[in-house]
Amino acid sequence: MSGGIVLAVLGAALLHGSWNAIAKAIPARLVSSALIGVVYLLVGAIGCLVFPLPPQEVWPYLLISAAVQTAYLVLLTAAYAKTEFGRTYPLTRGIAVLGIALISTVFLGERMTPAQIGGVAVVAIALFALSWSPKGRGGSGNGSGSGGGAAGTLMAVAVGITITAYSVIDGMGVRISGEPFGYASWLFLLQGISIPLVCLVLSRDKVEMLRGMRRHAPMGALGGILSLVAYTIVVWAQSLAPLAVVSALRETGVLAAGAIGYLVFREPFSRWRMTATACAVAGIVAIRLGG
Repeated sequence: MSGGIVLAVLGAALLHGSWNAIAKAIPARLVSSALIGVVYLLVGAIGCLVFPLPPQEVWPYLLISAAVQTAYLVLLTAAYAKTEFGRTYPLTRGIAVLGIALISTVFLGERMTPAQIGGVAVVAIALFALSWSPKGRGGSGNGSGSGGGAAGTLMAVAVGITITAYSVIDGMGVRISGEPFGYASWLFLLQGISIPLVCLVLSRDKVEMLRGMRRHAPMGALGGILSLVAYTIVVWAQSLAPLAVVSALRETGVLAAGAIGYLVFREPFSRWRMTATACAVAGIVAIRLGG
């Protein structure tokens, strides 16, 4: 895995943490998702005109991934409405790191060096640790990192499962396609159609939702652009490197998320979280040197 790919995926991780913070900051969850979907639609349509049409055998991957990612975005914004950003984000990403590593090595036959396996494990453990702050160490005092209780945790787990699913599907699909940017363009176009429609159907007050989209359009557009760029980089990297390694590097967006949670949402950043962050960095180093 070249240094260029590592740096690109780490950059995508920073963008990913940033757009998730924007999704958290927009108070109406369906408005947040719909605005991101509109950006996907516009940019995806342009990409479809520029890049080649994916081969026929790739379309099942595109259609299934678009459906899963639509569910993911709606679930994600719902989870952010119930829980702390600094807790939900690392929990969902930690589940994805473990799930993708398991599926890619056991079922897809991908191989990693012992150092890379160790690095992926360290990153996953660090992400779980970041989602939980014990009593007396800067948490909320309830021993679970606060924010949403069992319902919020279950929703975060569901989000992690969807991340695992679409990451594996896209990793397989883009390799069959052989054209990562064409694949990404059609994927965003399909999501750009499905996400706003699903949000509109789920909205109880459709007029108010449309007003909210107009009111939060600048922030939502920025979030959509950051999300689109971040995942395009990931799809490209998945066509060149092991899925588990890309996933572990990508999910280090929690480092940016922790800083954003502390500075923007005034969430605690305790010594516990600082230690977990240092462990995540150590895991990244192991992945890079082990490759």
